Amino acid sequence: MIDSQFDFIWRSPLDEDRFGVSVARAMDMTSEKLPAALEFCRVQGVQFLIARCSTRELLSLQAMEESGFRLMDTLMYFDFNLHHKTLPPRRDLNVRIVQPQDVDAVKEISRQAFRGYDSHYHADPRLDRSACDEIYVDWAVRSCSQKDLADEVFVAESDNGILGFLALKMDKTKIADCRLYAVSQQAQRSGVGQALLIESLHWCVKKRLASMTISTQITNIASQKACVRVGFEPYISFYTLHKWFEKGEKRG
Repeated sequence: MIDSQFDFIWRSPLDEDRFGVSVARAMDMTSEKLPAALEFCRVQGVQFLIARCSTRELLSLQAMEESGFRLMDTLMYFDFNLHHKTLPPRRDLNVRIVQPQDVDAVKEISRQAFRGYDSHYHADPRLDRSACDEIYVDWAVRSCSQKDLADEVFVAESDNGILGFLALKMDKTKIADCRLYAVSQQAQRSGVGQALLIESLHWCVKKRLASMTISTQITNIASQKACVRVGFEPYISFYTLHKWFEKGEKRG
């Protein structure tokens, strides 16, 4: 049974493997939850905490900063309500479900797209740059085969090969979340991202889902424009903060 005091925070073995330190993650952090989060880290011997906080929680953000957290990024979430909005027509580009032979192309596109990306990982000077880049490459590759990461992955292609990909994951509330997508460098600003989003929306309708969501960094204007142009609307945003616990530091 999960202790309700700690149901918002958990250890992150994947991040621990990546960075070689003990890591925890926390969602929907508030000033009220902060003492419990610090206590969890004390009990678990956590060295590095990644926490998300609603941008509406300014007092909570300030409390976290006073406790040694540092702001790393701001995530914008966009939503397309499939019950109340008309689907945009498909673009004149072949978008299909990923096949095993596409994985190398997906890997290379993600390697290009996320090198030095404005993520919370890359914003932290204490994290290895190459390890930060590889997070997204590994995520993209595993999404092509692991259903716990993505229910479907789409690729856009032309005669010159794969131009981009998009990974979708459904939740229990009939919402599909675009967990990851990227477009190759040579296909930037050519409508490939929009074509992937539109095909994903049509797939969601076939699955009788209620909506589709996507998140992106507040600095990623190109991605935000692609979302808005096909009918997505902004609806929520989150800060991502990091806290490193120094040796001997009081944790709770």
